[in-house]
Amino acid sequence: MGKFALFAFNGEAMCFMHVLLNALDMHGKGQNVKVVIEGAATKLIPELSSDSSPLKSLFEEACIHDLVDGVCMACSNKMGTLEAAKAMGLKMLNEMSGHPSMGRYCREGFEIITF
Repeated sequence: MGKFALFAFNGEAMCFMHVLLNALDMHGKGQNVKVVIEGAATKLIPELSSDSSPLKSLFEEACIHDLVDGVCMACSNKMGTLEAAKAMGLKMLNEMSGHPSMGRYCREGFEIITF
């Protein structure tokens, strides 16, 4: 089946919830999926481990299935969530001047989908 890199840029929790739902659905159907947390979405990082957040259980499930490839180092630094991301053990993606490279995912055969 297909290979998809879901780049989450939008900082709205509802939008990020749909990124996670789609990643889990696609994975469940046998597709190779990676989620990249980028841009304003990096401000949501503290919510991903908060017991009061509806994102927590979906994020944990995505992590169990190794669907979260990592976090933009530059954007999480700008949004003040870099240390929270590191504390959660999330991989820092920084190969393009501190940002993840879409080109790398394309070279690895992933189709890019942005949210």
